[in-house]
Amino acid sequence: MTIDQASVETLMQGDHHDPFSVLGMHRVEAALVVRALLPGALKVDLIEAKTGRKLCKLQRSYGSELFSATIARRKNPFAYRLRVDWGSHQQDIDDPYRFGQVLGEMDVWLLAEGTHARPYEKLGAHPAEVEGVAGVAFAVWAPNARRVSVVGSFNNWDGRRHMMRVRGASGVWEIFIPQLVEGDLYKFEIKAQSGEVLLKADPFALRAELRPNTASMVGRLPPPFPASAARRSANGLGAPVSIYEVHPGSWRRVPEDGGRWLSYRELADQLIPYVKELGFTHIEFMPISEHPFDGSWGYQPIGLYAPTSRFGTPEDFRHFVETAHANGIGVLLDWVPGHFPSDIHGLARFDGSHLYEHADPREGFHQDWNTLIYNYGRKEVLNYLAGNALYWVERFGIDGLRVDAVASMLYRDYSRKEGEWVPNEHGGRENLEAIAFLRRANQLVCAERPDAVMVAEESTSFPNVSRPLELNGLGFHYKWNMGWMNDTLRYMQEDPVNRKYHHDKMTFGLVYAFTENFVLPLSHDEVVHGKGSILARMPGDDWQRFANLRAYYGFMWGHPGKKLLFMGSEFAQSAEWNHDRSLDWHLLEHAPHQGVQRLVRDLNAVYRHYPALHELDVDARGFEWITHEDRDNSVFSFIRKAGNGDSVIVLANFTPVPRHGYRIGVDRPGRYVEILNSDAAVYGGSGLHNGALQTEPVALHGRDLSLVVTVPPLATIMLRLETESESAQ
Repeated sequence: MTIDQASVETLMQGDHHDPFSVLGMHRVEAALVVRALLPGALKVDLIEAKTGRKLCKLQRSYGSELFSATIARRKNPFAYRLRVDWGSHQQDIDDPYRFGQVLGEMDVWLLAEGTHARPYEKLGAHPAEVEGVAGVAFAVWAPNARRVSVVGSFNNWDGRRHMMRVRGASGVWEIFIPQLVEGDLYKFEIKAQSGEVLLKADPFALRAELRPNTASMVGRLPPPFPASAARRSANGLGAPVSIYEVHPGSWRRVPEDGGRWLSYRELADQLIPYVKELGFTHIEFMPISEHPFDGSWGYQPIGLYAPTSRFGTPEDFRHFVETAHANGIGVLLDWVPGHFPSDIHGLARFDGSHLYEHADPREGFHQDWNTLIYNYGRKEVLNYLAGNALYWVERFGIDGLRVDAVASMLYRDYSRKEGEWVPNEHGGRENLEAIAFLRRANQLVCAERPDAVMVAEESTSFPNVSRPLELNGLGFHYKWNMGWMNDTLRYMQEDPVNRKYHHDKMTFGLVYAFTENFVLPLSHDEVVHGKGSILARMPGDDWQRFANLRAYYGFMWGHPGKKLLFMGSEFAQSAEWNHDRSLDWHLLEHAPHQGVQRLVRDLNAVYRHYPALHELDVDARGFEWITHEDRDNSVFSFIRKAGNGDSVIVLANFTPVPRHGYRIGVDRPGRYVEILNSDAAVYGGSGLHNGALQTEPVALHGRDLSLVVTVPPLATIMLRLETESESAQ
C-alpha cells in the first residue's frame, strides 16, 4: 500500500478522513509498512517491543513529517515502539495507531441510540491498559465533524499527532493514547465541516483545570458508591428532612491565607460537625459542576461530570460525602440540566453545528440568563444529561439532586413574549421533549438507585410534579413550595398591625399542601439581588425583628413539608449574601444571633424527635386546623399528627401583643406541656411561657375539650400531650 503526495499533504493538514487506514502498521503484499506522523521529529527508529531491538530507521515521505518504513519478509503485525529524536531529547513511545478499536460494537450502538445508562463509562477520557500498555482511552460524540483530535501538552497541542477514528455513522470518535496518565491536560480539537477549527473541553471530563484555564484533565472514574438502606430511609417521605443549603465558596473562608476557599476536605472537617451540631439532616450544595465564572454560583456549568477544582479533586469531594454519611448526614446537589453558557470551550456549537443546543434561538437561547438551552429532542443529548444524574448518585453517593429551574424547562414560552417561542407539535406551550427528559432522568435514578431522591425547583402549577410516572407524574420525589415561600415572606414583611389584612397568605398554602410532596425553601434566592437577608425583611425594632424571625422559623418547622434553610439564615445573618466573602460569623458574638442559632438547633431536634412533625409531612392525615380564621389576633393554631395518632399542637402569634387566656379546642384529655417556645429567654425572647396545661370540658372549635394557653408575643409554641407515665412523675 503506497501513499501519494496528496495523501501526505492531507495528513499534514489534519484533514485525512481516516488516519487509521494510513498510519500505524499495515500489511503490504509480502511485507509490513509502518507510518507515523510526528511533526517536529528529527529522526525515528522502529523498535520491536518484545525484544527492544532496533529494526530499522523510518524515512521521511516527500520531505514531510510523515515517517515510514517497510519491513520485508514479515507478514504478521507485531507490537512495536518508536524511538523519536526530538532534537532536545530522545523518547521511546508506543504508537497509538497500532492499537485497535477502543469501544465495543454494543457500546457504540447504545451510545448512538441514546440508551446507554452509563455513557460516562465509555465517553470521555479513561485510564486503561491495552495489550499490556498503559495509557488513556478517549471517546467523544461529534457527528458533524470532519476531523477530531486529542491535543494537550503531551503532543504540543498539535491536532495532527492524535487524530481519532470515527465509528461509522454513530458520530463517536475514539483513540487510545499510550503513556498518558491521570492529571494530564487535554482538549478535543475539532475541525468543522466549514473548515473552522474548534478547541473544546471534554463534555464527559471527570476533572478540569481551575478557572481561568479551561483544559480538561484525565481522571479516573470513581468506583460505584454502595447503596444504603439507611440512606434510603433517611431520604424518604416519612423521614425528618431538614436541609442546610450551602455555597461552598463562601460558607467560611481562611482569612489568614488571603481569604481562600475551604477545600472539600476542610469542609468535611468543619461544615459537617457544624451541621450535625445544629441537627440538620442534609447538606445541599449549590452547583459544584465545573463552571468558568464564580459569579454564576455554579448555575452556568461547563463540565457537568467534573466536581469543580476550586475546592479540590473528585476524590476529595467523595471523601466529603463519605464523611457526611458516616455522621448520619445526607448530601444533595443542585443540578443544572436546563441550560449552559456559550463559552467558546464548552458545548456551544460543539462540532461546528448546533449539536447540544437548538439552532433556532426561539428554542435554544435563554433570554433571562444569556445561556443556551439543551435540545432535549436529540436522544444523545438526553442520554448525556440523564446519565449525569445517575453519575453523581452512583459514583459519589449523592443522596439526591435538586433540579434547578424546572419551570423554565417545562414551558416553551417561559419568559418569552408572543412570537418569541415555537409551539410544540400539538400547538401547545408545553415542552414535550423536556418533559420526556425529566421523566427519563427520574426513572433512571429511581430504577438504579432507589435510595436517592430527585427534587424539583418548580414554581408553577404544573400538575403531578412529585407523583410517580405510572400516575402520569414527572417522577420527582419532592417539589420546592415556592408559593408558600413567597406568600409567607410577604406576610412577615408586613407591619404586625396590618397582618390581619393579609391573614390568608399564611393559610393559603394549606389549601394545596398535599397536592405535591413539598419542601419549604428559604434558599439563597431569597437573600440576593437587593432582597436583603431574611432578618432584614422583618419589621420593627431590633427586638421585634429577631422575635419575628424566630416566630417565622417556628411556624415553618411546624408546617407540613420538609425544611430548607440557606446558610447564615440559621444565625440571622444581617447582610445580604455575598458569594465573594465568608458569612458574618462574628455576629455569633452577640446574644440575639446566638438565640436564633439555638432556636434552629432546637427546632431541628424537636422536628426529628417527634414523628407527628415529620412522619405525615406529605399526607393530609398529618394536619388539622384548630383555628385559621383569627385574623384580629393574627394567631394560627393547628395539629400535626403521626401515623399512630400521637400529635403536636402548634400555635403562632404574629403580633407583639401576648395572648393571655387564649382558648383552643383539643381532641384528647390530659396534661399538655410546651416542647418548644420561640419566646424563651434562651433564644432572646421575653420568657413568657406556659406551665403544664390541663384540658377542660369546654367545647370549642368542633371539639369537646379545650385548653387555655398563653401565646407569647411574636412567637410560636409547640405543645404535646404527656403520656400517663410522664404525668405520674
